[in-house]
Order: sequence, then C-alpha cells, then structure tokens
Amino acid sequence: MVGIPIKRNNQNPSRSEFHTGVAMAVKSYYGTGKRKTSIARVWLKPGEGSAVINKKPVDHYFGRETAKMVIQQPFELTGTQNQFDLLANVTGGGMSGQADAIKHGIAKALLQYDGNLRDILKKEGFLTRDSRVKERKKYGKRGARASYQYSKR
Repeated sequence: MVGIPIKRNNQNPSRSEFHTGVAMAVKSYYGTGKRKTSIARVWLKPGEGSAVINKKPVDHYFGRETAKMVIQQPFELTGTQNQFDLLANVTGGGMSGQADAIKHGIAKALLQYDGNLRDILKKEGFLTRDSRVKERKKYGKRGARASYQYSKR
C-alpha cells in the first residue's frame, strides 16, 4: 500500500489562528407556533427589540394594531420587552391566525431561554395550541351545519 497524503480541513495554521475567538456565537432560541392553518417559525436573538416577519418590519407586515399587540403579549407577560430581536417566518392563514401563531412560537422560544417562565406562560394559556379550526362542509348542506333554504311548495 502506498501512503497517500490526506488533506484535512483547517491545516493552514494562519487561517485557524485567524478564526479562533474572533466571532462569538450568538445564542438564538427557536419555537414553532400554530393557529388555525398558520404555521410560524420564530427565532429570538438577544438584541434591542426589533421584529422582522417574513423579511418585513412588523409595522409594514401587520396593518392592524391588535396584531402587533398580540405579538408583544408574551414579552410583556414575562418582562422581557426589548431584550430580544424577533425573526419569524409565517405561512398560511390570515393576519389574525398568523399573529396568534407567532405569539405561540414566541412563548415556546421564551421557554427555551428560561424554563422558569413555564408557569407564567402556561397560566395565561400561551403554550397551549389553540386547536379550533374551520369545520368541514358536509354534503347535502350549504356549509358545515347550515342547510339550504327549505321550500315547502
């Protein structure tokens, strides 16, 4: 057998010295939230409180103030306002469902940050997935339960 030199990564000492200790890893906390047909993937990073949803600032993404208030509820409840930068990707559903999905995801991410917040978040119901979804339409009916108008003659 002939000895074949194996090239390994980071054999260049100048490169490895350059990269050691230069960049500190920023801890991020992840949570998945769901509501109706909306699914939100939420990342929290230590910061000054900026919120970006689907690559847009929260003021441009949500037009209604109630949706913005819903997103801030977990932070206000746990006293962690302006401590985290929020990055969220949301798909499906409407604006209200997406806001509630983000709230659910934030609550789960805060739980990763500090497990002691579980009692507070659980008491307010932020960790429980709201399982209410639209009921399916039945055959022979106009909707889920509404019937067609009855004609006697």
